[in-house]
Amino acid sequence: QVQLVESGGNLVQAGESLRLSCTVSGSIFSISVMGWYRQAPGKQRELVATITSGSSTNYADSVKGRFTISRDDAKKTVTLQMNSLKPEDTAVYYCNAYVRTYSDSYYSYWGQGTQVTVSS
Repeated sequence: QVQLVESGGNLVQAGESLRLSCTVSGSIFSISVMGWYRQAPGKQRELVATITSGSSTNYADSVKGRFTISRDDAKKTVTLQMNSLKPEDTAVYYCNAYVRTYSDSYYSYWGQGTQVTVSS
């Protein structure tokens, strides 16, 4: 079984920074794309940033220049550094990873989510 556990969510003021981390555990053969998504109240879940196994990154236009995604394959973690936070960044942030286990092909796994609240 594969588990993704996020941490780092908090209540901050506009302009401040937060760092989210997600650790993948379980019977893992390899991890391809890892990413962060978010869902604000009353809205659909949206992509924030992704990073491939080759470290190619992709960002939503709304976070470009403010957020940075990175990964540590040895530790099986993906991190989202969020700077210059805005109230509109308030959402539950979910970690996602495409994981291949020893007994299966690649499958998309999700974390339980971590709350980020930015006050104005």
